[in-house]
Amino acid sequence: MNKLFASLVLAAVAAPVWAATQTVTLAVPGMTCAACPITVKKALSKVEGVSKVDVGFEKRETVVTFDDAKTSVQKLTRATEDAGYPSSVQRQAVSH
Repeated sequence: MNKLFASLVLAAVAAPVWAATQTVTLAVPGMTCAACPITVKKALSKVEGVSKVDVGFEKRETVVTFDDAKTSVQKLTRATEDAGYPSSVQRQAVSH
């Protein structure tokens, strides 16, 4: 019985932490032409862990859905900045 208990404890400790899908809305004020959203979407889509990118030119924002075990908001904002479009967080939500 002690071996069984030890095995269960070890399994619980060694179990992976489940990642959460997150959605963040980034303000991208530098998007000033119709081609800008294409560049922003392409930059964000290249970030590992990103599953969805919706860019709204009119509101100058983008909504990104990503796996927080593979990337972070900081990597997303760095990707837009590296593409020439600095961004900042407007809203963030976590879903499981």
